[in-house]
Amino acid sequence: MASLSRRIVLAGLGAGLAVAPSWGQGAFPSRPVTLVVPFPPGGGTDVGARLVAQKLSERWGQAVVVENKAGAAGQIGADFVARARPDGYTLLGGNIGTQAINPLIYPKLPYDAETAFAPIAQVNELPLVMMIHPDLPVKTLADLVAMAKARPDAVTYASSGAGGSPHLASALLEKVSGAKMLHVPYKGGGPAAQDLMGGRVTFLFGTILEAAGHIRNGKLRGLVVTSATRSPALPDVPTIAETYPGYAANSWLGFLAPAGTPADIVEKIAADVRWAVDQPDVKDKFLSQGATPMATDPVRFARTIAEDRKRYAVIVAEQGIKAD
Repeated sequence: MASLSRRIVLAGLGAGLAVAPSWGQGAFPSRPVTLVVPFPPGGGTDVGARLVAQKLSERWGQAVVVENKAGAAGQIGADFVARARPDGYTLLGGNIGTQAINPLIYPKLPYDAETAFAPIAQVNELPLVMMIHPDLPVKTLADLVAMAKARPDAVTYASSGAGGSPHLASALLEKVSGAKMLHVPYKGGGPAAQDLMGGRVTFLFGTILEAAGHIRNGKLRGLVVTSATRSPALPDVPTIAETYPGYAANSWLGFLAPAGTPADIVEKIAADVRWAVDQPDVKDKFLSQGATPMATDPVRFARTIAEDRKRYAVIVAEQGIKAD
């Protein structure tokens, strides 16, 4: 695993950012661009992608059309982009699941995740929040861990599916705390949240965007967040790192192109994405949703993917995590 980061960065620089003449004539873009979101509408990845797409449309004077191609934990949409013509007109709104986690838990992806895409830019960071039922008799994360240690497997955690970021955030908590907890996977975050509200499981990690409504209306309580610092959207909720320093299990949104997309097009899109994310209204919207604006260049984004994949590879191997 020591060379994983180097391999992914080189893949992004070699296959994805290879210097080649741009497709077509004239300035890019000269026609509408399709941004594929490989998940259903309404989630954190979709909402963030649409926000940036709107700004890019304004800057380019060309429509940036968001298409949701959901299924197989993001594989269907990602595969569509991987097979698209590498000209910058078909992009992927990927996240930590599609780029860093899926290659670890799915033995046969329809594409090579290390070489099929040219990273363009990370757009934001999406912390998760641990939600518990309001009647659960714990006030702090330390209380919850103590409960789990006193009664092994009595504390259960739901997830939106085996191998997803909520599952791995919980598995990482088990690792750093030394507590054993029972995983209860669901087919989606909605059913998991319903059972949590019904008191049938102990806790569930979800993005702040997805969880904030349940927390504000009192149906659930936010116990901790996974970011390094407290979220402006939930300022009273402490971080896991306050109890276990160094803990980090955030998701993120980033844009990618098919490998082989000309370097000048990748760099232009990356620069314009950074411009879009830097706009005050975009920043404010992200922060209100619990996301941290974070636009990076292609090389830094490639490194982020590699670092996340390396970190989660340890958890996946230790716990024998496989996709449903």
